[in-house]
Amino acid sequence: MSLQIYNTEKRQKETFVPIKPNQVGMYVCGITVYDLCHIGHARVMVVFDMVVRHLRALGYEVNYVRNITDIDDKIIKRALEKGESIQALTSRMIDEMHADEDAMNVLRPDIEPKATEYMETIKQMIETLVAKGFAYPAKNGDVYFKVKSFEQYGRLSGKNIDDLEAGARVDVNEIKQDPMDFVLWKASKENEPAWESAWGAGRPGWHIECSAMATQCLGNHFDIHGGGMDLSFPHHENEIAQSECATGEQYVNTWMHCGFVRIDDEKMSKSLNNFFTIREVLKAFHPEVVRYFLLASHYRSPVNYSQENLESAKASVGRLYSALEGIVPAEAEKESAFEGAFMTVMNDDFNTPKAMAVLFDLAKEVNKTKSPALAGLLIKLANQIGLLEEEATAFFKSQPSTSELSDEDIEQLIVARKKARANKDFARSDDIRERLGEQGIELLDSASGTTWRRV
Repeated sequence: MSLQIYNTEKRQKETFVPIKPNQVGMYVCGITVYDLCHIGHARVMVVFDMVVRHLRALGYEVNYVRNITDIDDKIIKRALEKGESIQALTSRMIDEMHADEDAMNVLRPDIEPKATEYMETIKQMIETLVAKGFAYPAKNGDVYFKVKSFEQYGRLSGKNIDDLEAGARVDVNEIKQDPMDFVLWKASKENEPAWESAWGAGRPGWHIECSAMATQCLGNHFDIHGGGMDLSFPHHENEIAQSECATGEQYVNTWMHCGFVRIDDEKMSKSLNNFFTIREVLKAFHPEVVRYFLLASHYRSPVNYSQENLESAKASVGRLYSALEGIVPAEAEKESAFEGAFMTVMNDDFNTPKAMAVLFDLAKEVNKTKSPALAGLLIKLANQIGLLEEEATAFFKSQPSTSELSDEDIEQLIVARKKARANKDFARSDDIRERLGEQGIELLDSASGTTWRRV
């Protein structure tokens, strides 16, 4: 089965055909780096990491670009609150973002452009739009895009421009020629960073940053553009308008949007103050458990964040790792029906829930046969979505825990229990097992000895 991707713009699945044979250019809207990343950001990171992994498994050479917004109203405000420079704040938050990505086994993009490093490209694109009559400088030093100059405005989101205009008139800005117009360049304000331009000192609007970085890194016309569902309008709609007016070419072939992380039936976001940082979640759950949770629903569907759902994900990942315990994996079995089924469902718009069902069927077979080749295949397929990256024993021992016992403490207690059993002091042996159990440590006795895991 050839790869099918749901194209938001066309509202249907389409057979994926890259512009250049065997090469894929993909741009994803990244993080505005003013604070720690939350679990909603993690979903975008993990989903498009999964997409890139699968494209590469199909043999495509992928050029993955994910930008960083390092100049923005929120960044300016936070830097002032912290009493530090904007560069110091954004550099620190980029390092924190990378630490979260590494913990979540998210591969770094091939190119990670920062808006402040593409200022000349941004200004050139705005100058082109002004010269072509698609944008205009306002009397206050701002520059605006003329929305009605782009006849296809609304084609991505399906929104009607007349309905949008009616809503926009509620908040009329006398600086604009039309209430629908959006800003490309913002005139500088006191105590704000600014760059010189043909329209005076200022800084770019958010939308133009992505158009400039995407076309500079991937060309005027590229294969896939992704991001969260909330970006389809107005951000991605505006990207299409300004990019196609500036270049005269189609901007993107396939638009992909992943669903929200929700809590209490509301979208999780910093603005609603109902978010959990990645850092907070990883204190309670292993990174692979969180990654499984984020991929257990189809990428276009919302994910409901709850302790119960994360505990369920923990149990599911544990089942996959349990199948590998005691087996030394060999080279993956070739031409397997399991691999065929896995690739088929992944080719159906990256259907990770069905792919995970294949992994569990394969894990049952591994449990039954103890086949090293099937164990190797289970690892290979799981790795393609960023799972089963650890050795099984190490995974179970590395679970986040509130236990005060170190690994050395646990090993010493196991030795003490072994001595007690040898001396037929079963009361002492049971007491040690019970004490460890109270600390979330499970003992597993076998003919070869006793192992343990954090649960």
